[in-house]
Amino acid sequence: MSFGIPLSGLDAASSSLDVIANNISNANTTGFKDSRSTFADIYAQGSLSLSQNQIGEGVQVQSVQQQFGQGNISQTGNTLDLALNGNGFFIVKDGAGLSYTRNGTFSLDRQGYLVNGTGQQVQAYPAIAGAPGTFNQGALSPLQLTPSMNTPQPTTTGTLGVNLTASSPLIDPVAKPLVITDPTTYTSTTSTAVYDSLGVQHTGSFYFTAVATPAGAPAGTAATWNVNMYVDGKSTGAAQTLSFNSSGALIAPTPSTLTFTDSAANLANGAAPLTMAFDFGTTTQFGSPFGVNTITQNGYSSGQVSGINVDATGIVSATYSNGQSVQVGQLALASFPDPNGLAPVGNSNWRQTYASGAPVEGTSGTSHLGTIQSGALESSNVDMTKQLVEMIVAQRTFQANAQVITTNDQITNTILQIHA
Repeated sequence: MSFGIPLSGLDAASSSLDVIANNISNANTTGFKDSRSTFADIYAQGSLSLSQNQIGEGVQVQSVQQQFGQGNISQTGNTLDLALNGNGFFIVKDGAGLSYTRNGTFSLDRQGYLVNGTGQQVQAYPAIAGAPGTFNQGALSPLQLTPSMNTPQPTTTGTLGVNLTASSPLIDPVAKPLVITDPTTYTSTTSTAVYDSLGVQHTGSFYFTAVATPAGAPAGTAATWNVNMYVDGKSTGAAQTLSFNSSGALIAPTPSTLTFTDSAANLANGAAPLTMAFDFGTTTQFGSPFGVNTITQNGYSSGQVSGINVDATGIVSATYSNGQSVQVGQLALASFPDPNGLAPVGNSNWRQTYASGAPVEGTSGTSHLGTIQSGALESSNVDMTKQLVEMIVAQRTFQANAQVITTNDQITNTILQIHA
């Protein structure tokens, strides 16, 4: 009798136990995908041995297939922990080339690169300068956040929507010129922060004075107001006017923007002159008390990185201490025609093979790729109960094949005794 057949069974059962043991040992490995053994029977090859009555030669491990089913997603609260919900892989790179992983345990290294636990750099599409929300998907590049300061933005535009009280007493600006320290020379005032080209904050104050309707005012004008702007108590120039009709709506200027310029001499810190265009389009003149409904401006000071945010589309943004947010890049993902063809290389990484096909790259949420969840990690998809049951089956298979060898040995001994 042949000992080869049960030996092949022992070998196959042993391989199956190895696969099960590897699954169980990685039950807590982030992004791990379990595997299963598939078996095939063995028959003698060659035309002379072909027969419907031929006996098989045993069993062989045909393949070890990885199961890329979704693992549970666990919340971690760490912004740079990223989980993939759905199809796809993160792309990482080192000196050996590109690898693909479902383990989103990422962090920043000392140079500001987004890396995994082994130092491989996470690949992304870089942001296109001057075009917020757009990314260069023509080539992959490492994603890097530098600790450099965010460049300041001088105030150039803004909006100011107030209600000027219709019943306010008129003030003659000739007989009683504006003095900002004398509240009797103006009707109402409000202030906002403005920034120069060096990022220095200044106080921009607007003074509104109800004046008599001058000759040559727009038709239908019911009231005119002078508007003066002061920066840190220094005038930005002559008064400009707002005109309203009998319904309290702004009718002049058209468009509804007033431009104020503060000289470099006034700033006295080496910054460029400030030229600020404020839109008064929502300003009204009603009988209700003075009130500020809207006041905005687009300037800000310099700032340092204070946080990182990753949204569901994989866009990575750096937030700065000045309240600004800058998009750094968009994480790249990859899928494969046959992920079972990928070669596992350890550290929860896979490499492309001929069997897997070429990667199809894209971004989170596109037709063939899942979505990214920040502050979470994908657990192993190992079902421990299933693995324990399969382990019992493999053990029984091993024992049965071992019993066949024992039986063969007994038969062989009997034959030898007959011929003795």
